[in-house]
Amino acid sequence: MLIVLPPSETKAPGGTGAPLDLDSLSFPELNPARREIAEVLSSLDPDEALSILKISQKLRGEAVANTELFTSPTMPALERYTGVLYDALDAPSLSDAARSRLAVGSALFGLVRAGDLIPHYRLSGGTKLEGHTMKSRWGSFITDALTRVQDEELVVDLRSGTYQQLGRLQGAVTARVESVQEDGSRKVVSHFNKHYKGQLARVLATAPSEAYSIDDVAALAQAAGLTTETRRNELVLVI
Repeated sequence: MLIVLPPSETKAPGGTGAPLDLDSLSFPELNPARREIAEVLSSLDPDEALSILKISQKLRGEAVANTELFTSPTMPALERYTGVLYDALDAPSLSDAARSRLAVGSALFGLVRAGDLIPHYRLSGGTKLEGHTMKSRWGSFITDALTRVQDEELVVDLRSGTYQQLGRLQGAVTARVESVQEDGSRKVVSHFNKHYKGQLARVLATAPSEAYSIDDVAALAQAAGLTTETRRNELVLVI
């Protein structure tokens, strides 16, 4: 089972790993697109990049970090990404076995495994570089890579819509979070969506058994105390 997480805008700074080595990353078939995107991103003037990345002057340091993509220190992807989902996942406490079930889909690297060493950077799935969307730059690379994974094991795709569009995978198990209203109706959870998906990712990553179908995923979630429903390939977390 491979659980694909979304990236986060916020990232931990620094690192102790050697500078980025694309050839050391998992899914080497993604390297042509990775290299092209990284070279364009790292060549942007920081002041010009503010408008391209849609960030304010107070985040200029993020644009500067992009100019150092190939020289700055790296750290494992699972430690690089921060925020609500990763807090719920509690990545530092995960075993190597749990980490082996985790990957992150992103605009810059496409798909990396938890232990792949990556630098600090800023790039979202909705950004255009030199007039080209991230979706057009990635083409079928990410979908093809995930399809090869799916030939061998179940893929649980927890990426947000923006990142799923960079490489959709038919047949992957996806997740949705809904809350029950006083009148019994359902409402899609937005504010705490990342928190609950982080919890689900942790449950699945640390599960004592593998999942081979959405029913297996639902059973693991329920055993951990989560309330779920299934709708074809979509797992609904009910809160």
